[in-house]
Amino acid sequence: MRQTWLPPAAPDRPRAPAGQVPVAHAPPEVEVEVPDVFDPRLYARAVPYDRYRVLRDHHPVAWQDEPAVLGWPAGPGFWAVTRHADVTAVLKDATVFSSHLGATQIRDPDPDDLPFIRRMMLNQDPPGHGGLRRLVSRAFTPRRVARFEALARRRARSLVAGAVAAARAGDGGCDVVAAVTDDYAVLNLADLLGVPASDRGLLLDWTRRVIGYQDPDEAGEQVVGADGRPVNPRSPALLRDMFAYATELAAHKRRHPGDDVLTTLATTPEVSAPELEMCFFLLTVAGNDTVRGAAPGGLLALAGHPAEQRRLRTGEAPMAGAVEELLRWHPPVLSFRRTAACDTELAGRRIRRGDKVVVLHAAANRDERAFADPDRLDLTRAPNPHVSFGDGPHVCLGAHFARLQLTVLYEEFLAAAPVITRAAPPARLVSHFINGLKSLRLNLVG
Repeated sequence: MRQTWLPPAAPDRPRAPAGQVPVAHAPPEVEVEVPDVFDPRLYARAVPYDRYRVLRDHHPVAWQDEPAVLGWPAGPGFWAVTRHADVTAVLKDATVFSSHLGATQIRDPDPDDLPFIRRMMLNQDPPGHGGLRRLVSRAFTPRRVARFEALARRRARSLVAGAVAAARAGDGGCDVVAAVTDDYAVLNLADLLGVPASDRGLLLDWTRRVIGYQDPDEAGEQVVGADGRPVNPRSPALLRDMFAYATELAAHKRRHPGDDVLTTLATTPEVSAPELEMCFFLLTVAGNDTVRGAAPGGLLALAGHPAEQRRLRTGEAPMAGAVEELLRWHPPVLSFRRTAACDTELAGRRIRRGDKVVVLHAAANRDERAFADPDRLDLTRAPNPHVSFGDGPHVCLGAHFARLQLTVLYEEFLAAAPVITRAAPPARLVSHFINGLKSLRLNLVG
């Protein structure tokens, strides 16, 4: 049944003076302040794990104000969900917590843009979402996976060798984001999609524009509409060039088919032209930035934990488990939004139909209720039910490819660099959505 947009109702949210709410399990007179985890500028310093812990312990479903910041207008506020069990419950229940109603970003899209944004698979609910997902999944054939791994291996070896050589020629430090991980992610994606070598820079430019829109270094000059408000980078107005390119490339693939994902999508009759455009957008942005965010984060974790790095080098910590722990430690995505499709209750809080409900992946990954000693990096951690790739019907479609790329990259770094240590503090992305590093200078020469 087709769903329609439900305007947010005034939430039955707890309120107390100075932004405080009563603690559910404490005596009535005890109050613990609800920390802000919305401001994207917080994340330029560090992921606010201390604030997440306060929320998990005292306000597992907490109301967050949504003030104007960085030129973007204020919003109505949202519920922040921080405990692992509650996060997975929200992600698994698309009937109550919809991706379709208000899309999946914290900020509300322009109402005129919402029908367009809902065409993306990420912003659909079952059963329609499942049908499109199955069509896209057909593009990932076993033969294509095998070919992709070989290409990724050669690329990783070449890029890492160049970074080590640059480090040796200089003072021992190298920015691995600029020298390795940005190129590694985007070139792998281009191979998978079938984007010509001459056009591959476009993929990174589009990703930065869409993902890094809160960060002046990434977004470039802010586009302002006739009403004086910033234009959402996911709006049709700012995606015309990407969609025009996707249409042109799809037509080329029909004339000159290749062994790539876009050829499969372009030659599958069930995939409409609008669906192909949106699939190209999703694969370009999500497919690129998942690895682009996770890869340097995993290297930073290894550089900061020499004992764990040694366990990985000696084989005491198998690579497959290490990749999962590095993903738990540095999830590429910090948050995703759902919208309540009906009145409900979560962790004792009454949620009204139309309320925004935002799951915080990084908070869930450090929940003591799901992980023993969660603030310790343990490359042999098992079980490891992290939610870095989500859960439920929207679990990351490209998770297998992301794990493959990360495995290959870490193996090549360990083979080429005698030891990996941090040469300077990383520069972090201004974003409450993507856990990104804009630069990461590492020592790679021992």
